[in-house]
Amino acid sequence: MLNYDYVPINKRHPLKFPGGKRVALIVSFNLETWDMTKDTEEPYYAGGPAVLPNILPGNVADFPNYTWREYGQRVGVFRMFDALDKFDVKPSCTTNAVTFDRRYAMIEAAMDRGCEIVAHNWEQGELLWKHAFDIDAERDVIKRTLEQYEKFVGKKAKGWLSSSLRSTTNTAQILAENGLTFYCDLLNDDQPYLLHTDAGPIVATPYSNEINDFTLITRRGHSTSEVAEILIEELRVLYEEGAETGRIMNLGTHPHVSGRAYRISYLTKFLEYAKSLEDIWWCTREELAAWYLENAQDHFDQPDPKA
Repeated sequence: MLNYDYVPINKRHPLKFPGGKRVALIVSFNLETWDMTKDTEEPYYAGGPAVLPNILPGNVADFPNYTWREYGQRVGVFRMFDALDKFDVKPSCTTNAVTFDRRYAMIEAAMDRGCEIVAHNWEQGELLWKHAFDIDAERDVIKRTLEQYEKFVGKKAKGWLSSSLRSTTNTAQILAENGLTFYCDLLNDDQPYLLHTDAGPIVATPYSNEINDFTLITRRGHSTSEVAEILIEELRVLYEEGAETGRIMNLGTHPHVSGRAYRISYLTKFLEYAKSLEDIWWCTREELAAWYLENAQDHFDQPDPKA
């Protein structure tokens, strides 16, 4: 079972990030790849909301939805890299294993910039929840993904984000067995914390479905200027709170959503604001997890009521 402590933020010891930084800010690019078809007559959910409703059976090619997503692989992601380059910001790139083979130019652009690469399942439409009652099948997906990662990146993966965040109660355990140090699927905090497994601890570095272009743009229909305002306000509050105890802000993006020409300005406006703040930690998840394991052993310790 998934095992972590419930300690509300007002009962924790303060987190003091390196150099007195207030917010660990991570911009995530999700470099995802879907199969065009699946060998099934069931509706095929390709790891994200469809731009057109009435999802087709898996064994029927859905060109509008497939090619809408593919825009990000062909155009959008490179526009996003260019936007971040202007601010000297390196995104954390979550990457399906099949992306290394099928869409390597995206990985090449990330690696040329020195970006963090995070293992992100085998293929975006192969969700781990389908193996919730078969731990060996889940271990096989994770093993294949990590082997592909090491082959192309040249080192072992340290962290994991599941496709659509749909993992199982076994996932953290399997990741810890494989030596990973951080896990991104849980959305329940503004700080890192420890998950306890039989294979040792693994750091939860929370992702966000709220601070996410799918939610803000595709699901809720916010305008580009509204998205910029939302992100700036989120960071403003976290930055203020971070003077007392450090916070994480993760901005989740998808190239076929944020990479459109008329939307790229929200990233620019947000980064202009973020770069105006002195005490931002522009870290990778791997750096954050390593720092947390080394320096925050007492983070969740309850204070002595007699002290």
